[in-house]
Amino acid sequence: MSRKTNIASLSAIAATLTVTIASAVSSGAFAQQGEIHEISNQSLTEETVPVFVAEEVVQPITEQVADDIAADAKANAVPQAASLNALVSSVTTPASLSSEMECLAGAIYFESRGEPVAGQLAVAQVIVNRAESGQFPESYCGVVFQRSQFSFVKGGAMPSIKRGSSAWKRAKAVARIAHEGLWDSQAADSLYFHAKYVRPSWSRKKVARATINTHIFYR
Repeated sequence: MSRKTNIASLSAIAATLTVTIASAVSSGAFAQQGEIHEISNQSLTEETVPVFVAEEVVQPITEQVADDIAADAKANAVPQAASLNALVSSVTTPASLSSEMECLAGAIYFESRGEPVAGQLAVAQVIVNRAESGQFPESYCGVVFQRSQFSFVKGGAMPSIKRGSSAWKRAKAVARIAHEGLWDSQAADSLYFHAKYVRPSWSRKKVARATINTHIFYR
């Protein structure tokens, strides 16, 4: 065999080995990439699939929280009563009122504390009706302090109240009853009232709804 033939044969063998090695490396690379791809998909699937809890998750209520809830429910419970007097006696009110409820209770106290509770509730109902009517200020304080409406208001202020008196306690109870609509008042939809011993000119243009003790109520 000639030298040229030997060189050619060796070159062919070398080329064959190069192709074989390249194919093996290439196959290994693709196989490795395929494994990474599969692992990545597996990891992604495990991370993104949400875990659902079959049973309800209930947080236990501590004894203190339970007591607070029960106390609030008791304080805000609407008492059942056979009469308005019984309701006034049983309804609870806070020691300190909001400014709006203070205005409502104050008007009851100064305008009608000598009246029976039905008359006091009627006065409160007029104030509630006015605040809801759209014809008067939209708050209890706005209604009470509206100029020339309530004679007990002097210089835009309310006189001092005897807060330890039974009259004030009763006025607060009546205010809550009127505000929450716990009892139907004889005044119904009245927007005005006056004492029987006076006869204001505007009363002739209004419709009388009720007369309770010394007050007449109108729409």
